[in-house]
Amino acid sequence: MGLGTSIRKLWQLRAGVVASVALALVAAVWSVEKISLSPPGLTPRSLEMATASTQVIVDTPRSALLDLRQDTYGLSALTNRAVLLGNVMASPSVRKSIARRAHVPVESLQVAPPLTPKQPRALAETGNQKRTRDILKLNDEYRLAIQANPTVPILHIYSQTPTAESARALANAAVDAMRTYLADLAESARTPQSEQIRLVQLGPAQGAVINGGIEWQVAILAFLITLVASCATVIFIARIRHGWQLAELSERPAGG
Repeated sequence: MGLGTSIRKLWQLRAGVVASVALALVAAVWSVEKISLSPPGLTPRSLEMATASTQVIVDTPRSALLDLRQDTYGLSALTNRAVLLGNVMASPSVRKSIARRAHVPVESLQVAPPLTPKQPRALAETGNQKRTRDILKLNDEYRLAIQANPTVPILHIYSQTPTAESARALANAAVDAMRTYLADLAESARTPQSEQIRLVQLGPAQGAVINGGIEWQVAILAFLITLVASCATVIFIARIRHGWQLAELSERPAGG
């Protein structure tokens, strides 16, 4: 009877380990794929993260950077103008134009304007608010961060998307959308060409994936965590059942 009980316990433990491995495999697949039951299928999760960056000089038609007749006060005014343009780039109208040029959903695009000592926190524009649930879909989001150089009229544009190609496209689209916005504004105000702001992009955006191989890392980590937790649960339940059996035997009459 004791041998049969031991064999039964070993089979139960083995079944528990097999179930734990199966559950860990499901968790590993779920961590990198979206499992759909109706209709049944798997959709890859966006786990990779890519970034790109470019720089833009805010200049005048008669370049203030090359013309020695321009004084430092002119450069200071252009630096302040760069901060203004960075904030305009985060406005709803320009944000929609950027999303359209980059072929990304406008509701998934967030633009962070440049921060200054006078404005240390970004203003919450419509459709640009940060929510707690954004943490769960961080890699599915398209983000632009605009930084203004405090000493020279240069804007640094950083993009974050799921792929390197979309990151480059988003950063370049920000520059093109801002140029179009300024051109339309100058045309509506009938501003002469000689008095318009000029945006000079210092080369096209360069981007790359910054967390390559993240799918395998996440899958292995999910598998190990689930397997350890499941096996620990199986052992814990087995010990509780064994304790109940010992207590039941100790309560039986000696003759039984």
